[in-house]
Amino acid sequence: MNPIVNNLYTVNERIARAAERSNRTPDSIELVAVTKGRSISEIQTILDAGVKNIGENRVQEAQQKYTTDAVADPKICRWHLIGHLQRNKVKAALEMFSMIHSVDSLRLLAEIARRSEERTQPVDVLIQVNTTGEASKYGLDADDVRTFIADAEAYPTVNIVGLMTMGQLTPSPEANRPAFALLRSISEKIGDEQFPGVTMRYLSMGMTNDFEIAIEEGANLVRIGRAIFETLQ
Repeated sequence: MNPIVNNLYTVNERIARAAERSNRTPDSIELVAVTKGRSISEIQTILDAGVKNIGENRVQEAQQKYTTDAVADPKICRWHLIGHLQRNKVKAALEMFSMIHSVDSLRLLAEIARRSEERTQPVDVLIQVNTTGEASKYGLDADDVRTFIADAEAYPTVNIVGLMTMGQLTPSPEANRPAFALLRSISEKIGDEQFPGVTMRYLSMGMTNDFEIAIEEGANLVRIGRAIFETLQ
């Protein structure tokens, strides 16, 4: 078996077991395969193996890959921007990505709204929250999310469909459980308020190092690259 396909099988098995531990079905968890630095042939391999979501960190790199018909057909897969988005890259991003995971300011949200109005096409976004308190990470402070959501009502062409966070890079995945639990708690509170046009459908959290903990804490979008594309010891 192709080693990438074998890795993908193992990842899906781990997702299924984590889902069962959290009393959910495996198909309630969506895998976003992170393809930063990966070739078109590698991407084609995972698409052939059933992957439906591709995640890219940078608009420029995604543009180089998206020109290939085999990976750009929305009937085959959805493209997710999971890295930081600069406002001057919004127009290009909306030409490729079905979902933007990393909205972290009203200025960025306003630019996304402006560009989506030009395209007469609403766009799905997640609000990035810094749940670890690390100064090196992007994202809203946990205490600011509610106010941000309320202010976002001014931009109805942007669909806020959930939240995203990143755990710490740590050898102990368990250390990120509080950060993931915090995001779930924020999501539940926002959902209870029923803001117009806002849903808390998605919790995007968990990567190769900690996705099982994230699933146990409520993640239904997990962003995994290394565990799929690299040989793990």
